[in-house]
Amino acid sequence: MKLRIIVTLKNGVLDPQGKAIHKALDGLGFSGINDVRAGKLIELDVDDSTSDAAIDEMCRKLLANTVIENFRVEKA
Repeated sequence: MKLRIIVTLKNGVLDPQGKAIHKALDGLGFSGINDVRAGKLIELDVDDSTSDAAIDEMCRKLLANTVIENFRVEKA
């Protein structure tokens, strides 16, 4: 089973990478961009027998810092 784990910063958490991207886009002449938030995408290929609880545990223990990040799992 293929999984996509999308990790994003929680609202209110400063995002210096997003700010740098925003500034670079502005410097390249792209206008109308109000805000940029950067995140990460992790793709996993797991056995079909892997439980949702195990996937959630992987995310909480290693793939996302749940203090400052949210995550969601998409099954492909």
